[in-house]
Amino acid sequence: MNNTRDPADYTLATNDPALLVRQHEAALSWGAVFAGGVGAAAFALILLTLGTGLGLTSISPWSSGASNAKAFGVAAVVWVCVTSILTSGLGGYLAGRLRSRWLAVDADEVHFRDTAHGFLSWAVATLVTAAILTSAVSGTVRAGAQTAATTAAAGGSITMGTMQRGNAEAATNTWPLGYFVDSLFRMPAGSSLAAPATVAGGNEMPRAETARIFLNSAAMGDQLSPEDTAYLGQLVAQHTGLTPEAAKARVVTTYTRLLQKIAALDAAAKDAADKARKVTIGASLWLFISLLMGAFSASLMATHGGRVRQL
Repeated sequence: MNNTRDPADYTLATNDPALLVRQHEAALSWGAVFAGGVGAAAFALILLTLGTGLGLTSISPWSSGASNAKAFGVAAVVWVCVTSILTSGLGGYLAGRLRSRWLAVDADEVHFRDTAHGFLSWAVATLVTAAILTSAVSGTVRAGAQTAATTAAAGGSITMGTMQRGNAEAATNTWPLGYFVDSLFRMPAGSSLAAPATVAGGNEMPRAETARIFLNSAAMGDQLSPEDTAYLGQLVAQHTGLTPEAAKARVVTTYTRLLQKIAALDAAAKDAADKARKVTIGASLWLFISLLMGAFSASLMATHGGRVRQL
């Protein structure tokens, strides 16, 4: 279709007072831009909700977690891109179709204005969607923080940082330190399970003291000093009936296992953080690509809607 206008049209426009008034109308129809943006944002909410439902129902509890995560990630990327193209295209078409009809404007200017209307409608929809998602994420984070604070106040959450600060009383009731301290004073195989938890002096099993000794060295990843090893060996021998040599060997073995567990936990935390970083980078790149697709789709569909409106 030829979009060039006959010069006679411009002559007619200059001779008709009504058309002269129309010539001085604004080149930007903000009502059409906001209408397209709101329509695109609403359509995006519908498609994202549908995609979330389809994604959750497509995950099988019987397949491996790695395959589920990979399939869900690919499906999410495809759905986000498709959603961006469809919603932005709808918003751009509405903005181009609903804008004012320009008279005595050449085809190149009409094309530019339609493209600008589509791009601006995409920008409005993006800002509205970002505001909604930001509000939802902020609410989720706030609820999670309140839950974590409540749990910590109730004494149910003791981290490795708490252990390294030397809170032995709390650390003995948590994993993994509490487990290793309990195993240190475990009765030998074949002994009576009803063995008393006190010695002749009436002192209870020194679990808190043992935890403090372990933490003093484990905080820096050092081995137990010979003095601490000998002292803990005496305590273990008194409370379990082991020979001094066997008790000392148990102390060394238990503390070594504790260091290995702490190192494994640290490595797992670093690996999880590295995976989260890679996922964040990949998500940001695909989000950038989907936004570009949306901007292009909105601009293209706005020119089509504007051409239909101009006829």
